[in-house]
Amino acid sequence: MGVHETVRDYYGKVLKSSTDLKTDACCTPDAMPGHVRAALAEIHPDVQARYYGCGLVIPERLEGLRVLDLGCGSGRDVFLLAKLVGESGEVVGVDMTAEQLAVAREHEAWHAERFGYARPNTRFLEGYIETLADLDLEPGSFDLVVSNCVINLSPDKAAVLRGVFDLLRPGGELYFSDVYADRRVPEAMRHDPVLYGECLGGALYWNDFENLAKQCGFADPRLVTDRPLAVDDTEQRAKVGNIRFFSATYRLFKLEGLEPACEDYGQAVIYRGTIAHHPDRFVLDKHHVIETGRVFPVCGNTWRMLHETRFREHFDFIGDGTTHYGIFAGCGKGLPFDAGDDEAPGGGCC
Repeated sequence: MGVHETVRDYYGKVLKSSTDLKTDACCTPDAMPGHVRAALAEIHPDVQARYYGCGLVIPERLEGLRVLDLGCGSGRDVFLLAKLVGESGEVVGVDMTAEQLAVAREHEAWHAERFGYARPNTRFLEGYIETLADLDLEPGSFDLVVSNCVINLSPDKAAVLRGVFDLLRPGGELYFSDVYADRRVPEAMRHDPVLYGECLGGALYWNDFENLAKQCGFADPRLVTDRPLAVDDTEQRAKVGNIRFFSATYRLFKLEGLEPACEDYGQAVIYRGTIAHHPDRFVLDKHHVIETGRVFPVCGNTWRMLHETRFREHFDFIGDGTTHYGIFAGCGKGLPFDAGDDEAPGGGCC
């Protein structure tokens, strides 16, 4: 049985609800913003019962966006996003499991009526996330692509990332949660149907993922959140041994010409506090928590992630990027040579 068949069988026939899972890899913690929790309360119970995500794929500033959900399953995140993008937005879900898509399609009209929309702003397509070009999707037409604990299940993760890059508009974003390992997973574990279905067997070593993302066009992957995963089932825990697994959310922007390191151009940003539900601070990633009204020094890449994306109108920008001051102090990479007695200037972006 191939990888696609193993996954389709596990999610279409073995798992009947989220209570059938053997690990907490595909379970989202309860903590979530109030507006997201309120929207979640409007999702049909039958859809929520067949949810297998590992994180929260709800970034900021969603109003009116066109969104694609990879591996949408029964549609929980699609319907949640459909509520948050509003009637003028659109959310498309892709999945290869017919049983899951049947549940999603059965509840499209119900959610449109629940949200007060004249017609559904959702669409569901059956297909493989490795071959997005074969689906009815226009290149460069999406503002945002999300995925919740699915890319690790793909046998060709590079094809997924390349396909996403092609579908995003310039300045668009891949914002997704997935499972990663602290080392490369042994081949035997990759062929274990239970471990694979539980999102552990296909998990990438985190450093391999970051390098792969860069090769596929996403030059500066940003880690947003992470949490360790527990393997409570005794049989499965014995298989994984000392390998540690983590659920992590990354955001990858489609921006040409980003630099491979955190370079200092004397730039800064000021968050206006105008993004809905985020009046006090904006969290770009784990190392960039930007308080409202505060001058926040940033590297050239971070400046562009805010200036050339949907976030631009919510920031004031300082600096034109014409003068280079070297590596950004505090970013983890510094001058490799002995600087002598003179201390380098301080400061830091990340």
